[in-house]
Amino acid sequence: MNDLTRWHVGTLVDAVRLNPKARSITFDVPDWPGNLAGQHVDVRLTAPDGYHAVRSYSIASSGTGTRVELAIDRLPDGEVSPFLVDGLEIGDSVELRGPLGRWFVWGEELEAPVQLIAGGSGVVPFISMARRHKRAGSTSRMRLLYSLRTPDDAFYREELVLLSSDVDVTWHYTRVAPPGWGSEPRRLSEADLASALLPPADEARLYVCGPTGFVETVNLALADLGYPTEAIRTERFGGV
Repeated sequence: MNDLTRWHVGTLVDAVRLNPKARSITFDVPDWPGNLAGQHVDVRLTAPDGYHAVRSYSIASSGTGTRVELAIDRLPDGEVSPFLVDGLEIGDSVELRGPLGRWFVWGEELEAPVQLIAGGSGVVPFISMARRHKRAGSTSRMRLLYSLRTPDDAFYREELVLLSSDVDVTWHYTRVAPPGWGSEPRRLSEADLASALLPPADEARLYVCGPTGFVETVNLALADLGYPTEAIRTERFGGV
């Protein structure tokens, strides 16, 4: 059985810029036990004086291989994220602990429709789920509502377009919309959710991921719209 308290050494083997302040980073972890779509991992950085900084990040990859892909958003006052986005170089190593979490996961054995609701970098675990959905040839319906401040903040935009034959994606912008978008940018409202989500009658499982305020707002709206609490799974973040 995998010891979830154990730290693994991961060596950076690939890095791809996702937007001006974020990138995906892929590590080779020889003794990685594999992970489910939607799980997360702790990343530990150690300074020369022995000081440790630990942050949790969703995993964009899944399966039994030794590659672990994360997607990191650089926060201006961050202690860890700026280094992972701008400082870590190919061949560098970090410590990883996990995989962690079995509540916020999706697998093809779930036959019910799936509604994903992401705020900003909260899309990362849903990339893992969408990739798994396509790879498994799942016939269950999967829909994603992706809320962003601006088009430049998108993670995995090109890949989401390619996945559109498997996952229905609705984009929502809160501050700046693309030219010709057809609607003004605004905070995600209950009406927006009602028009974009699978209806309660479809008995879908709902996953919500994003900053704490976003998740709490969406949760309250989902309750008002008639989605049962037991159908909703949430993951929120606020670390740096």
